[in-house]
Amino acid sequence: MIKLSSLLRSSRLLAFFVLCVLTSLLAGCDPALNWREVRSNDAGYTVLFPAKPSSFDRTVNLDGLQVMMTMTAAEADGVNFAVATAVIEDETQRAKALIAMQTAMMRNIEGEVVEQKTVTVKGGATAIQVHATGKAGQAGVALFARFVTHETRVFQVIALGPKGKLSAEIADTFLSSFAFN
Repeated sequence: MIKLSSLLRSSRLLAFFVLCVLTSLLAGCDPALNWREVRSNDAGYTVLFPAKPSSFDRTVNLDGLQVMMTMTAAEADGVNFAVATAVIEDETQRAKALIAMQTAMMRNIEGEVVEQKTVTVKGGATAIQVHATGKAGQAGVALFARFVTHETRVFQVIALGPKGKLSAEIADTFLSSFAFN
Protein backbone atom coordinates (compact mmCIF):
# COMPACT_ATOMS: atom_id res chain seq x y z
CA MET A 1 0.00 0.00 0.00
CA ILE A 2 1.34 3.41 -1.06
CA LYS A 3 1.06 6.16 1.49
CA LEU A 4 -0.69 9.33 0.38
CA SER A 5 2.22 11.53 1.56
CA SER A 6 4.78 9.64 -0.58
CA LEU A 7 2.42 9.73 -3.56
CA LEU A 8 2.07 13.50 -3.20
CA ARG A 9 5.86 13.88 -2.92
CA SER A 10 6.41 11.77 -6.03
CA SER A 11 3.69 13.73 -7.88
CA ARG A 12 5.40 16.98 -6.97
CA LEU A 13 8.73 15.53 -8.04
CA LEU A 14 7.22 14.37 -11.33
CA ALA A 15 5.60 17.78 -11.89
CA PHE A 16 8.91 19.49 -11.14
CA PHE A 17 10.72 17.17 -13.55
CA VAL A 18 8.15 17.83 -16.31
CA LEU A 19 8.43 21.57 -15.71
CA CYS A 20 12.23 21.40 -15.99
CA VAL A 21 12.07 19.40 -19.22
CA LEU A 22 9.51 21.76 -20.77
CA THR A 23 11.53 24.80 -19.74
CA SER A 24 14.72 23.40 -21.26
CA LEU A 25 12.87 22.45 -24.46
CA LEU A 26 11.34 25.91 -24.80
CA ALA A 27 14.64 27.59 -24.06
CA GLY A 28 16.28 25.32 -26.62
CA CYS A 29 13.90 26.23 -29.44
CA ASP A 30 16.42 28.70 -30.78
CA PRO A 31 19.58 28.61 -28.69
CA ALA A 32 21.32 31.11 -30.97
CA LEU A 33 18.91 33.90 -29.97
CA ASN A 34 19.42 35.14 -26.44
CA TRP A 35 17.33 38.34 -26.40
CA ARG A 36 18.47 41.15 -24.10
CA GLU A 37 17.46 44.77 -23.74
CA VAL A 38 20.08 47.31 -24.77
CA ARG A 39 19.69 50.99 -23.94
CA SER A 40 21.55 53.83 -25.60
CA ASN A 41 21.35 56.83 -23.33
CA ASP A 42 23.32 58.99 -25.79
CA ALA A 43 21.01 58.28 -28.75
CA GLY A 44 17.88 57.88 -26.61
CA TYR A 45 16.64 54.45 -27.63
CA THR A 46 16.05 50.96 -26.27
CA VAL A 47 16.02 47.75 -28.35
CA LEU A 48 16.19 43.98 -27.90
CA PHE A 49 19.30 42.33 -29.37
CA PRO A 50 19.55 38.53 -29.75
CA ALA A 51 23.20 38.54 -28.64
CA LYS A 52 25.63 40.89 -26.93
CA PRO A 53 26.17 43.84 -29.30
CA SER A 54 29.28 45.86 -30.06
CA SER A 55 29.35 49.55 -30.94
CA PHE A 56 31.61 51.59 -33.17
CA ASP A 57 31.68 55.02 -34.82
CA ARG A 58 32.71 56.00 -38.33
CA THR A 59 32.22 58.83 -40.75
CA VAL A 60 29.80 58.03 -43.58
CA ASN A 61 28.70 59.87 -46.69
CA LEU A 62 24.92 60.14 -46.93
CA ASP A 63 24.46 61.53 -50.43
CA GLY A 64 27.03 64.28 -49.96
CA LEU A 65 26.38 64.82 -46.26
CA GLN A 66 29.34 63.69 -44.12
CA VAL A 67 28.16 62.51 -40.68
CA MET A 68 29.58 60.57 -37.77
CA MET A 69 27.46 57.42 -37.48
CA THR A 70 27.31 55.17 -34.44
CA MET A 71 26.42 51.55 -35.10
CA THR A 72 25.48 49.05 -32.44
CA ALA A 73 25.28 45.54 -33.86
CA ALA A 74 25.14 41.88 -33.00
CA GLU A 75 25.29 38.66 -35.00
CA ALA A 76 23.33 35.57 -34.03
CA ASP A 77 23.01 32.36 -36.03
CA GLY A 78 24.33 34.03 -39.18
CA VAL A 79 21.89 36.96 -38.97
CA ASN A 80 22.99 40.56 -38.34
CA PHE A 81 20.99 42.97 -36.22
CA ALA A 82 21.99 46.63 -36.05
CA VAL A 83 20.94 50.11 -35.05
CA ALA A 84 22.81 52.92 -36.79
CA THR A 85 22.29 56.54 -35.82
CA ALA A 86 23.71 59.94 -36.65
CA VAL A 87 23.06 63.46 -35.46
CA ILE A 88 21.95 65.80 -38.24
CA GLU A 89 21.28 69.28 -36.91
CA ASP A 90 19.76 70.62 -40.15
CA GLU A 91 16.13 69.45 -40.16
CA THR A 92 15.91 69.74 -43.95
CA GLN A 93 18.79 67.26 -44.35
CA ARG A 94 17.27 64.47 -42.20
CA ALA A 95 14.75 63.21 -44.78
CA LYS A 96 17.47 63.27 -47.45
CA ALA A 97 19.77 61.29 -45.12
CA LEU A 98 17.10 58.62 -44.54
CA ILE A 99 16.64 58.17 -48.29
CA ALA A 100 20.42 57.93 -48.70
CA MET A 101 20.61 55.29 -45.94
CA GLN A 102 17.88 53.20 -47.56
CA THR A 103 19.40 53.57 -51.04
CA ALA A 104 22.85 52.54 -49.79
CA MET A 105 21.43 49.50 -48.00
CA MET A 106 19.56 48.35 -51.11
CA ARG A 107 22.65 48.87 -53.27
CA ASN A 108 24.84 46.91 -50.81
CA ILE A 109 22.62 43.81 -51.04
CA GLU A 110 21.66 44.28 -54.70
CA GLY A 111 18.16 44.42 -53.26
CA GLU A 112 14.61 44.57 -54.45
CA VAL A 113 11.84 45.90 -52.20
CA VAL A 114 9.18 43.28 -51.40
CA GLU A 115 7.09 45.53 -49.16
CA GLN A 116 7.32 49.10 -47.88
CA LYS A 117 4.96 50.72 -45.39
CA THR A 118 4.71 53.40 -42.75
CA VAL A 119 4.74 52.30 -39.09
CA THR A 120 4.75 54.06 -35.75
CA VAL A 121 7.76 53.48 -33.51
CA LYS A 122 7.25 53.21 -29.76
CA GLY A 123 7.73 56.74 -28.55
CA GLY A 124 5.63 58.27 -31.30
CA ALA A 125 7.79 58.75 -34.40
CA THR A 126 6.75 57.57 -37.86
CA ALA A 127 9.14 55.23 -39.68
CA ILE A 128 9.42 53.72 -43.12
CA GLN A 129 9.56 49.94 -42.79
CA VAL A 130 11.09 47.96 -45.64
CA HIS A 131 11.22 44.25 -46.39
CA ALA A 132 13.60 43.47 -49.25
CA THR A 133 15.46 40.55 -50.75
CA GLY A 134 18.93 40.69 -52.20
CA LYS A 135 21.38 38.74 -54.29
CA ALA A 136 24.28 38.88 -51.83
CA GLY A 137 25.38 35.38 -50.81
CA GLN A 138 24.64 32.02 -52.36
CA ALA A 139 21.08 31.67 -51.04
CA GLY A 140 20.30 35.37 -51.20
CA VAL A 141 19.51 37.61 -48.27
CA ALA A 142 16.46 39.00 -46.53
CA LEU A 143 16.42 42.52 -45.16
CA PHE A 144 13.92 43.96 -42.71
CA ALA A 145 14.55 47.58 -41.78
CA ARG A 146 13.08 50.73 -40.28
CA PHE A 147 14.28 54.22 -41.17
CA VAL A 148 13.19 56.97 -38.81
CA THR A 149 14.05 60.46 -37.57
CA HIS A 150 13.64 61.55 -33.97
CA GLU A 151 14.64 64.95 -32.67
CA THR A 152 18.06 65.70 -34.25
CA ARG A 153 18.87 62.09 -35.16
CA VAL A 154 18.31 59.68 -38.02
CA PHE A 155 18.07 55.95 -37.29
CA GLN A 156 18.42 52.80 -39.34
CA VAL A 157 17.24 49.64 -37.55
CA ILE A 158 17.99 46.49 -39.57
CA ALA A 159 17.88 42.72 -39.50
CA LEU A 160 19.84 41.18 -42.37
CA GLY A 161 20.62 37.56 -43.06
CA PRO A 162 20.29 34.55 -45.34
CA LYS A 163 16.73 34.04 -46.60
CA GLY A 164 16.50 30.63 -44.94
CA LYS A 165 17.63 31.89 -41.53
CA LEU A 166 15.92 35.26 -41.12
CA SER A 167 12.18 34.94 -40.66
CA ALA A 168 9.70 37.80 -40.52
CA GLU A 169 8.91 36.83 -36.91
CA ILE A 170 12.53 37.12 -35.76
CA ALA A 171 12.94 40.41 -37.60
CA ASP A 172 9.71 41.74 -36.09
CA THR A 173 10.87 40.86 -32.57
CA PHE A 174 13.90 43.07 -33.17
CA LEU A 175 12.29 45.90 -35.14
CA SER A 176 9.19 46.24 -32.96
CA SER A 177 11.30 46.32 -29.78
CA PHE A 178 13.01 49.53 -30.92
CA ALA A 179 11.64 52.44 -28.85
CA PHE A 180 12.66 55.95 -27.96
CA ASN A 181 13.46 56.55 -24.27
